[in-house]
Amino acid sequence: MLYKDSCNRKSNQQNLGTIKSSNLCTEIIEFTSPEETAVCNLASIALPRFVREKGVPIESHPSKLAGSNGSKNRYFDFDKLGEVTSTVTFNLNKIIDMNYYPVETARRSNMRHRPIGIGVQGLADTFMLLGMAFDSPEAQQLNRDIFETIYYHALKASAELAAKEGPYETYEGSPVSKGIIQPDMWNVVPSTRWNWPTLRETISKVGVRNSLLVAPMPTASTSQILGNNECFEPYTSNIYSRRVLRFVNTVLLLTF
Repeated sequence: MLYKDSCNRKSNQQNLGTIKSSNLCTEIIEFTSPEETAVCNLASIALPRFVREKGVPIESHPSKLAGSNGSKNRYFDFDKLGEVTSTVTFNLNKIIDMNYYPVETARRSNMRHRPIGIGVQGLADTFMLLGMAFDSPEAQQLNRDIFETIYYHALKASAELAAKEGPYETYEGSPVSKGIIQPDMWNVVPSTRWNWPTLRETISKVGVRNSLLVAPMPTASTSQILGNNECFEPYTSNIYSRRVLRFVNTVLLLTF
């Protein structure tokens, strides 16, 4: 259930008018009108790929770990997550520019507001690889740190693009144009992991290239490609069935 007033108060698109609906899965909430059809440009990041073994060089590190044995010798690579988030931000902006639009109203909306939605998959797998219970204080803190990292680096990359190509067309009047970013809207003080004051100063000078940045989508299909659990959801069983068009696949958790 979503509350319309709360969604509008916390949206960076609130300067465009009243937002009346979300997309089907509610991960992104955008302004739409008879002249504009909202478009979401999405990509998900596979979080388990950022769990590293201590003392193992990156070049010889396995592409994917399994099981919680040895979890005390593992850590989460926030620097690499930030690097990948920046790359995803740049790539999604290229998609906006190069995409095919079936209707003019969709092209107009995407070009004017340039919304992107960066999400995740495999959060539950990440917790298990690190030996954390899903609802433990350690997992809750890691969850906050992960999404702070994603938002910071997406915002930073968007500002870098704005410095080269200019802010998105409807930037003026938006919360971010007034120095208000998402932590401010939620009364949250960011950690000191990243340099927020410098980023705020940069944005005040050059703006940002995208009206929206983070949108944790369900990844119901895409997470299956890499064998991750969906989005930020917990596992509900150690063994379960995945039904597709042609067969039913029984899955046993590898990371349990």
